[in-house]
Amino acid sequence: MILRKSGIVDTRQLKTLLAVVEFGSFSRAADAVHLTVSAVSQQIQALEQEVGASLFDRTSRPAGLTAAGQQMAELADQLVRAAENAIDAISGRKLIGTLSIGSVRTSALSLLPRAMVKMNATHPDLHIKLRVASSETLLQDVLAGRIDAAMIAEHGNFPSALRWRPFLREPLWVIAPPGSPPLSAKTFLTTYPFIRFRANVPLAHIVDLELARLNLTLNEVAEIDTIAAITSCVANGLGVSVVPQVAIDDTAAELVRTPFGDPQMFRQIGLVERRSASRVVLIAELHRLLVEICGPNGVSSDPQ
Repeated sequence: MILRKSGIVDTRQLKTLLAVVEFGSFSRAADAVHLTVSAVSQQIQALEQEVGASLFDRTSRPAGLTAAGQQMAELADQLVRAAENAIDAISGRKLIGTLSIGSVRTSALSLLPRAMVKMNATHPDLHIKLRVASSETLLQDVLAGRIDAAMIAEHGNFPSALRWRPFLREPLWVIAPPGSPPLSAKTFLTTYPFIRFRANVPLAHIVDLELARLNLTLNEVAEIDTIAAITSCVANGLGVSVVPQVAIDDTAAELVRTPFGDPQMFRQIGLVERRSASRVVLIAELHRLLVEICGPNGVSSDPQ
């Protein structure tokens, strides 16, 4: 901690600091928080005096955060969120501030913007930010408090400081080009060219493990790292592949499908958050909306 016990930091200064970090300069931050550049500079200087450390390296252009500044920015984000949550709960006012959400690059990514739009309709003064990154990066961001929650597929063990709860449990299908005859999964996979999902993500691992267990001879014609591209290739007649339900729902093509796996395989996606998350009510609302959007594949569950 770099906060002193001798004084009280003004949350307005913290918000200004976060604006400078987000927009990359004092001038752009001034526009965002509706202050003059001079006022922004004065607030940052006052904050530096209070914490007893330089927060920005002013020898570089634009000024970058010092190590103390990086630590202060992380603390500022947590403090501002906690203050806003407390005021929301006590006053019953409209929800304001920022809800930061992360997501992996997944075929289910389209679900999250739909839920965000619904939340914005209910809370128009709430600013929701979406960031897409790898699961490892997102987990570290959630742990550090840089984002409030992240949409991540089920995998291994999550850190004990985090909790994960699924909102989607969807079946996996072997898909074939429109107009294909209705065949079994085994027949499709062994007689048609096969398009493999090649990516370091849980879904690809699930598919690969089941294919290995089935011990089928495949005629692989392509390796592709996005489900959307795979679905497009199948729709255009390149071959067959394995995709989750949401990929079929998101395409206009009349793909032929049959269950993958014996018994049929499923994959789960959920929200991960800190067990001490400050925006727990909002994250719970986002989870509820995601379950609703997922329809029959939605999972209403207790956090893990």
